[in-house]
Amino acid sequence: MSELVNASPLGKFSEYQTQYNPELLFPIPRKEKQVELGLDPESLPFVGSDVWFGYELSWLNAKGKPLAMVGRFELPCNSPSLIESKSFKLYLNSFNQTKFDSVEQVQSVMEKDLSQSAGAPVKVKLMTVAEMEAFGFKPAPGTGVDELDVAIDCYDYKPDLLKKADGIRDETIHSHLLKSNCPVTGQPDWGTVVVKYKGEAIDHESFLRFICSFRGHQEFHEQCVERVFTEIQTRFQMESLTVYARYVRRGGLDINPWRSTDQAEQDDLRLIRQ
Repeated sequence: MSELVNASPLGKFSEYQTQYNPELLFPIPRKEKQVELGLDPESLPFVGSDVWFGYELSWLNAKGKPLAMVGRFELPCNSPSLIESKSFKLYLNSFNQTKFDSVEQVQSVMEKDLSQSAGAPVKVKLMTVAEMEAFGFKPAPGTGVDELDVAIDCYDYKPDLLKKADGIRDETIHSHLLKSNCPVTGQPDWGTVVVKYKGEAIDHESFLRFICSFRGHQEFHEQCVERVFTEIQTRFQMESLTVYARYVRRGGLDINPWRSTDQAEQDDLRLIRQ
């Protein structure tokens, strides 16, 4: 995996191309990390997707007039590959000086390119700035654990920090203290993690310590969410479990992985830091 990631555009000087170029997309297979977590890529214990919002999105219409829009991109979690974020950014920027006849044409082109790169159908929705403004911001759902007065002394990933509380609960908890690091550049990735579950109770203090242990951890956003899901599912008897993260925007993109034992569609949720 490290050799493949090192071959990506991450951490390297990149000259921005402003003419449409789908070859800029760089897929990274999911299989190796899933196997590392003890998952069978052919029979995943969850459903879900990776929802990206792209805010630096523009192209020229048939008359040469620039358009500014926001893109919503949804990759299924069972796609063979995720798409490396810098290559995604470079790809989107390659639309900047390219003429297209319609918004529908751009959407069709993006769906084709992204689906080919991910190895599975990718949904694309393009929104005007006004439509995105109407989307608004929402608070994180459930009970926040960040205000708990606990001592934290572990900043290297340690799943053993997770502990059970007494009883069975049906609850949603969240933390804004999720921080992991890019596995190539070491740059920080900031996010909010939400866990919705029904089953053996999660001790809130231990959950906060567990999330803080990602602070020195190097892994892509999608892999961090699958790691949180897998550790909770392995250590607790759960009737249902959903884990998702809303990451802070970087390079004009925010990435929002979602994994769940339930088939229900994820509700879009834009937090204030996005």
